[in-house]
Amino acid sequence: LKEENASLRSKINKLQIFSETQADKMRKLEKKLEENKIKEEKEAQDLEAMVQHVEQNLQLMTKRAVKAENSATKLKQENALLQVQLKNYKTENEALRSGQSASLAVVKRNADVALQNLLTVIANSRSSVRQLLSGAESLQLVADLLKSIDRISDVSEDGQ
Repeated sequence: LKEENASLRSKINKLQIFSETQADKMRKLEKKLEENKIKEEKEAQDLEAMVQHVEQNLQLMTKRAVKAENSATKLKQENALLQVQLKNYKTENEALRSGQSASLAVVKRNADVALQNLLTVIANSRSSVRQLLSGAESLQLVADLLKSIDRISDVSEDGQ
């Protein structure tokens, strides 16, 4: 009976040691789980902040694109007006050549002014078109970034 009692006590001691080891493992796993939860929450917050930043950039780029489009439209209208003026100057020039009214010098000066205005409008139009293309490229970059964020979000949901 004493041997059996000693054997049972030995088994109880082993089970207590095993139980304590398991409890330690359990505490470590719970701590690791809590750390992972905190880490995931921080990553989610960082991702949300990044999404908000991208949205702000997208709004800013959209405003820029609209401004560039408006500027391009305005320059096209100005270009059309200058072309009408140029046509009028050419007509006046032809009239002067055929012997009608004002002097040739005035017509030449008017043509030069019209040409300078036309060249200015052309230069401004090119700049606005470049700005519009730049804005479109930026919007494409943002769209690609948002697509990748969706993929990250999908991977994150699958990992949970």
